[in-house]
Amino acid sequence: MSDNTTKTRQYPRIHTEATVDFTGSDVLLYHRIENISLGGICIQAASVEEVGTIVELTINFPEIGKSIEVKGEVVWANHENPKDMGVRFIELDEKNRDTLVEYLNLRHDD
Repeated sequence: MSDNTTKTRQYPRIHTEATVDFTGSDVLLYHRIENISLGGICIQAASVEEVGTIVELTINFPEIGKSIEVKGEVVWANHENPKDMGVRFIELDEKNRDTLVEYLNLRHDD
């Protein structure tokens, strides 16, 4: 494993059934989230953004009937199949954070 994957993460990653719509250089709807945490998400998509790109995210949580809107920054991107990217949340207000915590707690119990 590389040094990046062996480091302790600030927030545990939770595998999810949620989807994400994001706007960067393109508008992409209903993409699969590989995992999510209070710090960010990993998104699988047909096209990925460049590192440093600011994206607008709408994360849909069908299990609790809620969604959140948040800005994020692409912190890593895999341009080879399967294409995916890591996005760190940069603007997560209290209401959206509470919704995310509710969802993470639900999924953590699974």
